[in-house]
Amino acid sequence: MLSKIVREKAVEAIESVYGIRFTARDFQVNPTKPEFEGDYTIVLFSLVKQLNTSPDQLGNALGAKMIADDPVFFESFNIIKGFLNFTIKPAFLIDMLNRHYQDPCFGKAPMNGKKIMVEYSSPNTNKPLHLGHLRNNFLGRSIAEILKANGYDVLKTCIVNDRGIHICKSMIAWSRYGNQSTPTSTGTKGDHFVGDFYVKFNDAYKLEVEGLVAKGMDKATAEKEAPIMLEAQQMLFDWENGKPEVIELWKTMNLWVYEGFDTTYKRIGSDFAKTYYESETYLLGKDTIELGIRKGVFFRKEDGSVWIDLTAEGLDEKLVLRKDGTSVYITQDIGLAQKKYDEFGMDQSIYVIGDEQNYHMKVLQLICKKLGLPYADGIHHLSYGMVELPTGKMKSREGTVVDADDLVDEMISISRKHTQNLGKVNDFSEAELDELYNTIGLGALKYFLLRVDPKKKMIFNPEESIDFHGFTGPFVQYTHARIRSVLKKSIIDSGLKDYKLPLLKGEKDLLLLAEQYEVILKQAADGLDPSAIATYLFQLAQTFNSFYAALSINNAENEEKKQLRLKISSLVATIIASGMEMLGIKVPEKM
Repeated sequence: MLSKIVREKAVEAIESVYGIRFTARDFQVNPTKPEFEGDYTIVLFSLVKQLNTSPDQLGNALGAKMIADDPVFFESFNIIKGFLNFTIKPAFLIDMLNRHYQDPCFGKAPMNGKKIMVEYSSPNTNKPLHLGHLRNNFLGRSIAEILKANGYDVLKTCIVNDRGIHICKSMIAWSRYGNQSTPTSTGTKGDHFVGDFYVKFNDAYKLEVEGLVAKGMDKATAEKEAPIMLEAQQMLFDWENGKPEVIELWKTMNLWVYEGFDTTYKRIGSDFAKTYYESETYLLGKDTIELGIRKGVFFRKEDGSVWIDLTAEGLDEKLVLRKDGTSVYITQDIGLAQKKYDEFGMDQSIYVIGDEQNYHMKVLQLICKKLGLPYADGIHHLSYGMVELPTGKMKSREGTVVDADDLVDEMISISRKHTQNLGKVNDFSEAELDELYNTIGLGALKYFLLRVDPKKKMIFNPEESIDFHGFTGPFVQYTHARIRSVLKKSIIDSGLKDYKLPLLKGEKDLLLLAEQYEVILKQAADGLDPSAIATYLFQLAQTFNSFYAALSINNAENEEKKQLRLKISSLVATIIASGMEMLGIKVPEKM
């Protein structure tokens, strides 16, 4: 990457001129701003104090030395208010182009020997996946692919929350109101079928509470004594004690949900190397707690419950075992973290979980560190903001969530409408049209949810996400299709090794931007932020479209220029396909 070369040459020049050894981290090298002349800029301010010189003196000394040492690499330099701007000779950009214009691995790093686990999705088996799950799934899958591109061995995992009172609520509602119906008998997708009974439970619960309050019971007591809630609590007790008919119903209803989940996962492109189930992990962690008691990490209160004191770390006391010896969620998470490490020995474990769990994840890592567990430092919480609709927040128990399946259907429908309005698909077959509508609709959805920094909350607007001219997936997809259309009309000559003509601004702008792809991939991995790639691809597509409007490709001034522009176009298409794949988005050959 050119920025790395500039940085390394600057380190050598500073040591040669001033006798002081800096590192590449001691100063910034950025692409030169459009309003200045140059390709790469060294920011001088962090250097001047230690070198006891002015920015202009440093810039002139450094620029002259770097050009004298590397006249084949650097063409010229200028200094503007503490910024040293270098122009790179075109030969290096042409060399990069010749080597990578059809290279699907361009920008990607070799394997580095480190293993990372990415856990995402984590659904409950009492309801279907919804819009919030989509952001989670798209983030998790994208982060995994970005890390792979940066040389990591990545393992994608999922924990399914398949036990607890919320699961029993759906089971009780089906027992009361289901009349032995099934997803098959009702023609309903399994996860939607079970989710409908979760809503029925809460509707019935609300009516029972209101009835008890009307008879004179206070609301808090009514919420505890409502018959349907007592039934759910009894069912949970029976499940934990292995009552056969309860276990059988639990297995049956969960299977309905899993079939529905699998259909949605396949549709949206989520996959997992390993799936854990809370029903199999909820007893884990107790041995670790006992070890911690012996080490003095935990303490036991008079009632027999076990706690850890985190007040010195600015938190509070945290329960890790109830007085009856049963575990809480933090105990289970410690146990599951140990199980994962025992099975896979990963260097880092990334949990893709919403920001409402920030405190819980902070406590988990802190406890693991105090226990001296080998995987503690590798725990990382990728905290992301919730997705809201223009109408506000969603609530599962009230049935006001946007189901993932319904949203995907809506996106495909909007895609169909927008594409037909453009009127450019008359030569498509029905099968090709269906594939195109799916590709555009899902691409718009994924891109819109990934283009925002994960840490930020966001509002999702379906119509805005599919604008063919905005900061959207369809705009990037259309640019790729446009390039592929151009390339189909010509044959690229593998020559161009001795290209001598000057690079025009549009040509050089694209080459410089393409050259930054490796840097963007590293930034996205370091920050666990797919929006860095989404933003870069949009900028690349914009720059290509400006290039395409200003400079003819197939009718270029001469064959040499034509071949140059064909290769540039091919490189851009290669990067778009690579980057969009990391976002989980397909790019069409035509649209």
